Formats: sequence, C-alpha cells, structure tokens
Amino acid sequence: MEAPVTKTNANARKTAVASLVGTCIEWYDFYIYGTASALVFSALFFPSYDPTVGTLLAFGTFALGAIMRPLGGLVCGHYGDRVGRKSMLVMTLVGMGAVTFLIGLLPTYSQIGVLAPILLIILRMLQGFAFGGEWGGAVLMSVEHAPENRRGFYGCFPQMGSPIALFLSTGTFALLALMPKDDFMSWGWRIPFLLSAILVVVGLVLRLQLLESPEFVKLLSTEKVARQPVVEVFRNDFRMIAIGTGAVLSTVVAFYVQTLFVVSYATQTVGMPRQTVLNAVLIGSAFELVLLPLFALLSDKIGRRPVALFGAAMTAATAFPFFTLVNTGTFAGVTAAICLAMVGISALYAVIPAYVSDLFSARVRYSGISASYTIASGVIGGFSPAIGAGLYAWAGSTWPVALYLLVIGLISFVSVLLGRARAFRTEAPVASTRMA
Repeated sequence: MEAPVTKTNANARKTAVASLVGTCIEWYDFYIYGTASALVFSALFFPSYDPTVGTLLAFGTFALGAIMRPLGGLVCGHYGDRVGRKSMLVMTLVGMGAVTFLIGLLPTYSQIGVLAPILLIILRMLQGFAFGGEWGGAVLMSVEHAPENRRGFYGCFPQMGSPIALFLSTGTFALLALMPKDDFMSWGWRIPFLLSAILVVVGLVLRLQLLESPEFVKLLSTEKVARQPVVEVFRNDFRMIAIGTGAVLSTVVAFYVQTLFVVSYATQTVGMPRQTVLNAVLIGSAFELVLLPLFALLSDKIGRRPVALFGAAMTAATAFPFFTLVNTGTFAGVTAAICLAMVGISALYAVIPAYVSDLFSARVRYSGISASYTIASGVIGGFSPAIGAGLYAWAGSTWPVALYLLVIGLISFVSVLLGRARAFRTEAPVASTRMA
C-alpha cells in the first residue's frame, strides 16, 4: 500500500512541473498532427481531390481521432479510479509517443495508394485514444497534490503544456517552412513527428518519479475505491458530467477553430504566406502562456465562477471581430485576432482543472472529469476544424464560423451559471456530488 503523501507546496510544485512536461509532450504530438492536416496532409494523403475537399478530408482524420478520445478517457478513467492516477499517465505517454513516431514513418498516397490514408486514420484513432486518458490523470495529479487554497494555480500547470506545445509545434513547422517546398513536402514534414520520440523519453523519466495522488492513496487506505467508477459516475453524477462538458466546450472549440482552422483559412483563402500565419500563431501561444497562470491565480482569490464566466463571454463576444481582423490579410491583423481569442480561451481554460475536479468526489473523479473533457474536446470539439472548413465551403464566407463560435461561447456561459457555486470556490472539494 502507498505511504500517505502530505500536501505541501514542494510536492505540489514537483508534481505540477512533471505534469506540465508530460502534457506538453502529449499536446505537441496532437498539435503537429493538426498543423500537418492544415498544411500538407491534404496533398500527401488525399491528392485526388481539390484543395478545399482535401483539407476537409484531412481535418476529417483529425476528427476521427477526436472521436476516440472519450473511449480513451473512460477506459483510463476507470483504471485511474481503480488502480491509480500515476500508472495511467505512464501508459498514455508511451502510447501517444509511439503512435506519433509511426505517423512520421508513414508512406504517402503516391507510394502505396489508398492504404496510406487508411493507415493514417488508424494511427490517428490510436493517438486519440491515448490522448483521451492523458488530460484527466495529469490534472488530477496536480490538483490533488495541491494545498486547498492553491488548487487553481497548480491545476493550471498541465494546461500550460498546451500553449508551450503549440509554440513548439508551430515553431518547428515555421522553421521547416524555410525549406524548399519540394523538400518540405517530401520529407521535411516528418521531422516533428520523429522528434517526439526524444521528448517522450524525457517525459517518461519525470513521470516515473512522481508520487501517487494523496487523495487516491487515502481511498486505498480506507478501502473506498469504486468497483465500477464509470458506471457509478454516469448513474449518480450525470448532471455534473453535462455541466462539466458544457463548461469545457467553449475553450476547446475556440482553440481548434482560432489556431488550427485559421491556419488553412488564412493561407488558402485570404492568401497570406504560410510563414506569416505561423508566426502569428506563435505569438498567440506565447500570449496564452502568460495569461493562464494569471487567470489561475485570480481564480484562487475570487473563485472559479467569475473567471470562467468572463472567458466564455469573451469567446462569444469576439467571434465576429476575430474574423474581421483575420480578413485584413496583414500580419498585425492576424496576430491581433489570435491574441484577442486567447483572452477568452485562457480565462476559461485556466480554471477548468480545479472547477471540473471539484464537481466529482475522489472515488469517481478520474472517470468524471475525463468524461466531461473528452466529450467536449472529442465528440464535439474535435470536429471543429472540419466544421469550420465545411461552414466556409457552404457559405463562401466566415460569418457561419463566427456564429458557431458565438453559440458555443453562450453554451459554456450557461453551463457555468448552472454549476453549483461551491465548485468554483477554493476550499476542499465536496465529499459527494449528490450532496445538496
């Protein structure tokens, strides 16, 4: 049996940093796929179609992987609530890294024909499965190791892996874009996928050194571990899953549309140089990295609810101005658009770990937060780049895409309002989500 773990700032910092490094690697693997979908996969794996249809199909493979995220989240959530958070984190990191490396070795359509996109889809689905179990474990390790009045701040560390990974992945592609186009399309695009193997080794070393979550250790010592956590959380806490899903929705949909779809839109439709758009995304990801800990610290002082409401409202309010700025076709305009989007995205994203964790009791928490997050980011959010491309292809204009963002922002706003107030406070989480 695990020895008790004291919740100290030292343990919290060590765990938070290790979680940050791990999620950074996982998000890096995820983002390089999204960027490659926007830039090269349509030509390499779906060359028989015109550019718009090819982009739709490439983003379709992105969506297929996202569909697997809830399955991965539920499977890892079950075992995370049964055998521990740490073991699931190690498994998902190794699985994600192996699949990403294999994508970098894939032959293209011109080499093996239709088998190429089939293999791409299979690997993408396996990647989505591994990624689905990652977020819940990383968040819980950080939140459950944190002192009660610092859950927002330390819970934010895994979230910072996202902008760092976006910076690394976009930066890597920005450097590779300096290559001759033929070299980039032939072999240069593979480099980011192959480099992930090195990152995985680093992350694995750090994660193996982590202590198990003190709250899970306490469950083990009192023999209160759930026998069927997934069944239990859906039976008893379905309303909390729905609220958590709605709250997460805005930040993931906005992020996919305003950092991934915008790359293909700005380069293919607005006619901006690829390098210029990637540089704008780089600046936006750096801006998000600054905003996340600031909003997290604010949530520890004033509560999760006002910060979360602000984030959802900002996403809705800036949906149309975002595309107005992008349509200027200038570096300043696109950069301003992405930075503006990051304000709303960051405010909500920063408080999601502590908020969603506090919706569920410890015995079913991994299953509950994984269900909420992966339904939002996988079943709905994962289709966002494809939905954005489809809406634009249908209307020949960005207004339906902006309207889509506005509606999603409002859904998250209402979900936050419906959530119980105590889920946004800084004290210890409730003992049972069924308590009044």
